Amino acid sequence: MSETITIPKILLADDQSDVLVSLRLLLKGEGYQTQEAQSPAAVISAVKEQDFDGILMDMNYTRDTTSGQEGLDLLKRIREVDETLPVVVMTAWSSIELVVEAMKRGARDFIEKPWENARLLSILRTQIELRQALRAGKRLEAENRMLRGEGKSVLIAQSTAMRPVLEMIENIGPSDANVLILGENGTGKGVVTRALHAVSLRADKPLITVNVGGLAEGVFAGELFGHVKGAFTDAKTDRVGRFELADGGTLFLDEIANVPMREQPKLLRVLETGEFERVGSSRTRSTNVRIISATNADIQKEIEEERFRRDLLYRLNTVEIHLPPLRDRVEDIPLLAMHFLKNHAARYRKNVSCFDASAMEALRNYSWPGNVRELDHAVERAVLMAKSDVIQNSDLAIRKSSESVSGIEEMSLEEVESYLIKKAMARNNGNISQAAKMLGLSRTALYRRLEKYGI
Repeated sequence: MSETITIPKILLADDQSDVLVSLRLLLKGEGYQTQEAQSPAAVISAVKEQDFDGILMDMNYTRDTTSGQEGLDLLKRIREVDETLPVVVMTAWSSIELVVEAMKRGARDFIEKPWENARLLSILRTQIELRQALRAGKRLEAENRMLRGEGKSVLIAQSTAMRPVLEMIENIGPSDANVLILGENGTGKGVVTRALHAVSLRADKPLITVNVGGLAEGVFAGELFGHVKGAFTDAKTDRVGRFELADGGTLFLDEIANVPMREQPKLLRVLETGEFERVGSSRTRSTNVRIISATNADIQKEIEEERFRRDLLYRLNTVEIHLPPLRDRVEDIPLLAMHFLKNHAARYRKNVSCFDASAMEALRNYSWPGNVRELDHAVERAVLMAKSDVIQNSDLAIRKSSESVSGIEEMSLEEVESYLIKKAMARNNGNISQAAKMLGLSRTALYRRLEKYGI
């Protein structure tokens, strides 16, 4: 799988030649391409004729030297040509009023002259990443829509760590091979499942999902295989099970390692023969499904400790896909963050369009123990909290990775509960039953909390 490397191109706009020279030399040393413009007219001409990754522009030109009005007018005109192009403005005559007005007109950030090289480069890098993330996100969404015919699930991944996953989806997706997806909670196992189904020959058939690890033993068979009227007290009508619903298509068995041992033979039989009976019926039915399963547990350890059948694993893992945690695919964070921002801004009807440099830096530096799901929730919260169209670091409210339990007295009750659940899950290698027992909860109660906190 080849990768095209593009060199970011920045338009430098200032009426002072010495400023342009300094900026050109600074950015050239950082690997940027640059083009220069010394008037608003030249800026507009360049933006119309060429594609830039960002603009670094002065607020004052020949008409006056202090008000910044020329820059404000130019910002409006740039937005009319390309509303997504990141513009960072700079001036030696800064004021709070000018900064606010520049941001209203569409500036993404603001730099005072004389500038600090480190800050200038950090801001440009962040804005370019966001620009590239927005473009890549739109392209990936379009590709997914072409595969699925609609836009409910998007697999956003361009990082090196995700290349083996993308290659596996491309190679084995069209087959009927059963797939076992391994990875931490929140890494996107459901999204990968939908991508596999979308490129399969079963794409026009149902994709049925069931969290088998969350099914109580008393309802396990009924949920998977269905039941007939009168099979038990509350069985007032016949019910079709998940295997029948998925016939001809794909059945996704999530949290497979947490299926109780006494229920595993039932699952093994239908995987081996394609046959089953509804609860309360002696009529044997058959089904043709492709099985995709997933777990965050160490399934080999589960087998060694006799909590999972080895022969069942052999039926499930014709192919294994290992999903990396988000901390190992930092390059994807801007892409994912922009995707989630767009979705939540539309959902809550909020005019929020981007992150500032400090917010994006915080997203990149956080360890994300809850992985992509936690990032999604963090962005959703930030969209709700944002006071402007730009998300600030304070809107994210994410804790630094270095914070420890010593600060537990400063946490809210929900934060403490989330922290303790994460610790219990980690200590038990993701085993729901053991973590629930440690916490003094039922499996069902723990599942509800896992969903609530995005763990």
